[in-house]
Amino acid sequence: MPRPDRDRLPLAVGDERIVTAGPIAHGGHVVAHTDGWTVFVRGALPEESVRIRISEVGAKVARADVAQVIVASPDRVAVPCAWAGTCGGCDFQHVALPAQRQLKQQVLIDALTRFGGAEQDLDGMDTTVHELPGHPDGLRWRTRMRWAVDGATGLRAHRSHAVVAVDSCLLAVPRLDRAALPVGPVGTREVAAAQGSDGTAAFVPLDGKGRPLAPEGRLVERAGARRWRISATGFWQVHPGLAEALQQAIVDLGRPQPGQSWWDLYSGAGLLSAALADAVGSGGNVEAVEASATGVRDARRALHDAPWVRLHAADVAAWLAATGAALPRPSGIVLDPPRAGAGLAIVDALAKVGPDRLVYVACDPVALGRDVGRLRSSGYRLRGLRAFDAFPMTHHVEAVALLERAGSG
Repeated sequence: MPRPDRDRLPLAVGDERIVTAGPIAHGGHVVAHTDGWTVFVRGALPEESVRIRISEVGAKVARADVAQVIVASPDRVAVPCAWAGTCGGCDFQHVALPAQRQLKQQVLIDALTRFGGAEQDLDGMDTTVHELPGHPDGLRWRTRMRWAVDGATGLRAHRSHAVVAVDSCLLAVPRLDRAALPVGPVGTREVAAAQGSDGTAAFVPLDGKGRPLAPEGRLVERAGARRWRISATGFWQVHPGLAEALQQAIVDLGRPQPGQSWWDLYSGAGLLSAALADAVGSGGNVEAVEASATGVRDARRALHDAPWVRLHAADVAAWLAATGAALPRPSGIVLDPPRAGAGLAIVDALAKVGPDRLVYVACDPVALGRDVGRLRSSGYRLRGLRAFDAFPMTHHVEAVALLERAGSG
């Protein structure tokens, strides 16, 4: 059988080519072709004519940056940041905000179709990527930052550990910007910076292994009527509008009812457990499972008035195999796994539990698509979707998917 790359010509880092940019791909690149190679191009828009400069050559694909825009898309705008394209934090500063959301929508649909096999499920479904409130220009929304301190102070370069010495990050809320950073002790290699819901900021110097070099401050975070106290290095949603948007999405899609039993897997500090607790009330129950002892502790403090939420400090897979297997089948399950997704073992375990509804929160469309595909092969169908532009100026998108067991409607 002939090799698909049999006609490829030699390509080296630094080579330049003129190409027509193709469709958007996961990761913020567009796909282009030259000399028999598939090239992922950073900084282009679909259908643009651009001169590219090769930055990496791999075994199967190459990567490139835009060196010159020859024919620009009408969606191209002037970038607001002097370090755009060098710093690794932003992929889409050259794209108008409405077009950014359309590109993310395309990536989400492609992932759910290609990896999830959900093309028929998506027919007629609202796949819009919605703007979150408070930041119409897409700037100054980031309430958690990691500043690098390694010779220079700044942010990591694209696909590199090298530090770009930026004077200001336009995504950071002002209290966490470069000028606000305190001088850390000897050995500081990073600074974790966070701002709570009340505007209070905290800074934690970290060593080369990410360990705190000073006591961590705790910040107040609010969602709905509840309050959390989260450390500056702990997990909380970085966009100030996302926490409540996620709570509302799981209630709207999952439809938890008074008296029902729900599980919240990868429950973190209990953000989604809180929404479930309010929905099922004291006549129901919520099993919240989180491997991080810190997350469980934060959840216990925030949910102290909801004893029908049972908190489990456990690995999700181990809990499902032991405790979960002995419990009655829940009405529904919410899961918010890491970026890599739940994975085959967890998905198979969930399908074996067999709840009527699964509400899946994801920050990676491809990981979501793969897990949706596995669940569809186990008799579930995609029945609802919410998507949020929680990371403007970047390629990232937050999605909430509802999957229902066939015959449960």
